[in-house]
Amino acid sequence: MKHRSIVLSACAVASVLAAAALSTADAQTVVKVGVINTYSGPNVAQGDMMERGLQAYYQTHQKDLPPGVTIQLIRRDDTGAKPDVAKRLASELIVRDHVQLLIGTVWSPNAMAVAPVASQAKVPFVDTNAAAIPVTRHPYAIRTSFTLTQQAYPLAKWAAKHGYKTAYTAVSDYAPGQEGRDAFIKGFTEAGGKIVGQVTFPPPPNVADFAPFLLRIKDTHPDVVYTFVPAGPTATQLLKASADVGFPAAKIPFVSTEDLVPDEELVNMGDLALGLVTSGVYSSFSPRPANKAFVAAYQKIYTDGKRPDFETADAWDGMSAIFDLVKATKGRFTGEEGIAFLSKWQTADSPKGPVRIDPKTRQIVQNVYMRRVEKQGGQYVTVEFETIPMVDYLGNPTGQ
Repeated sequence: MKHRSIVLSACAVASVLAAAALSTADAQTVVKVGVINTYSGPNVAQGDMMERGLQAYYQTHQKDLPPGVTIQLIRRDDTGAKPDVAKRLASELIVRDHVQLLIGTVWSPNAMAVAPVASQAKVPFVDTNAAAIPVTRHPYAIRTSFTLTQQAYPLAKWAAKHGYKTAYTAVSDYAPGQEGRDAFIKGFTEAGGKIVGQVTFPPPPNVADFAPFLLRIKDTHPDVVYTFVPAGPTATQLLKASADVGFPAAKIPFVSTEDLVPDEELVNMGDLALGLVTSGVYSSFSPRPANKAFVAAYQKIYTDGKRPDFETADAWDGMSAIFDLVKATKGRFTGEEGIAFLSKWQTADSPKGPVRIDPKTRQIVQNVYMRRVEKQGGQYVTVEFETIPMVDYLGNPTGQ
């Protein structure tokens, strides 16, 4: 009996220890997320806005994670449009840091370098800004941002419908610029418009002297100019250069995607931005309840007066998708399970309105808004005046 009692006591102790071990394991469920962003260099402004979106969601919603589960962000600086650096960082994060997910990047060349590395390692990659279509052709990549085609194609239809007969295109010469240009030309000519000329600016990280290009356009005097340059100070430089060469006096308007007038840059553009019509997926001035909640969460953390912009909202959505995955799995998932979940992710609570990932393409389907820059109460604001509901990555309304 004494021997049996000792055995039972030992079993009881073992059970307690096993339960404690399981409890400790649960308490130590850490999901590592590798962040590849632009934290330094001449194009840091866009990286800063994306980082703010990641951090705003992360800091606001940590409390929503399951008990004993945490998310660790491991941040790496690609220093700009440098695909070789981004590829190396992705490899290091996967092999050395053992991340289960990757998120980023500002630049399309970088995202196109990261996506195949992530797919080979079966680590899901959430693209929160880079707009080039080919990123999600790699099977472990999804997009929570947008494509330029998604915005430029309906913009072209709008321009032709509103009386513009001739157009000139002027874009930065890399994937998003090229894709947006081609989509605008397609939509504009389909609607009966005529393209009278094209120019390309040097791609980032090069800094363009816009004046010679703009003078060439001015001599042609098109009804409208479709343009794309990376958001941030470059967009302000383009508008200032157009004023210097006489675009306003010649009454040659720009139309563009949202990159031309990011909300945080409007204060630097001033009256140069007034009246500009752009297509986009987000305005921080939208009265949507989910957007008001997003802006309030952002401003609680960032008190420097800079408004969030589309890069911030896209990053917020990317982190929202990751948190939903972690909550659904209690932080325990394989790469295959992770991408299967993310490929079907959707929410009605995005600051941008309803969004969903198309599982066939892993591209985002979302509203595209026609917007106009106005001045209200002494403040420059981007006002959404028309909604094209649930547009796919090629710019076509899906109706769902």
